[in-house]
Amino acid sequence: MPLFDRDPAPQPVIRIRGLVTRFGTHTVHDGLDLDVMRGEIFGVIGGSGSGKSVLLRTIIGLNPPAGGSVKLFGSEVFDIPQAERHAIEQRLGVLFQDGALFSSMTVAENIEFALRESVPMPQRLMEEIAASKIALVGLSPDAGKKSPAQLSGGMRKRAALARALALDPELLILDEPTSGLDPNAADAFDRLIKDLQTGLGLTVFLVTHDLDTVFTVCDRVAVLVEGKAHVGTPDELLRDEHPWVRAYLRSPRVRAAQDAGQEQRRMWEHHKAG
Repeated sequence: MPLFDRDPAPQPVIRIRGLVTRFGTHTVHDGLDLDVMRGEIFGVIGGSGSGKSVLLRTIIGLNPPAGGSVKLFGSEVFDIPQAERHAIEQRLGVLFQDGALFSSMTVAENIEFALRESVPMPQRLMEEIAASKIALVGLSPDAGKKSPAQLSGGMRKRAALARALALDPELLILDEPTSGLDPNAADAFDRLIKDLQTGLGLTVFLVTHDLDTVFTVCDRVAVLVEGKAHVGTPDELLRDEHPWVRAYLRSPRVRAAQDAGQEQRRMWEHHKAG
């Protein structure tokens, strides 16, 4: 077959090479490499202080690295003109751990704020988009009129997710999406993430400590240890021979999470088939 007839190799949505991040004399990432491919759900796990949230903040441009390259959609995050940076930011949706909703605004106003800051449009259109995003994340229409304080923890997560989806992003970045949720609410949120990824064709990058999430929704996972990333599918990482990774992922807690994740996947497939 002629060379020009061959499909080009898929390009990563996130590409990190040789990342070094430091705080004073403390090195968090030391030559970290990472690729996140279009359409996958990519999870990041690791011990306390391993740099999970620092990595997320670096990817979205909030934490300049000491060295290395961080690219989103093929462009360097920290070495591009402001106009190009703004265009890339519009292709991202970010859900921070605490939701970061404005407490003085209603849920609908929070979503409209994200729209107003990025794409000028009539108020009526913003209201319609806000209502559609509220429905998309499984909230009732009346949730749009409520303040974040009037919502349960699970509903606040969904409201924050609706705001993250306001601009129809290609890449959704989630920081501890199930943190603070009870098991039933966490399972429901995992399912929502998977449904959105499948239905909208999203690429999802999530930082989590929830091993149930890892084994339920993630296609590939990075374990951060000693400043590097050990990357593979959840099953591949269970065979990783690094001492810390082996000890972390072969514990009874992980085996229970693996079993629970497999059962949850079977339930979802059964539900879809029915």
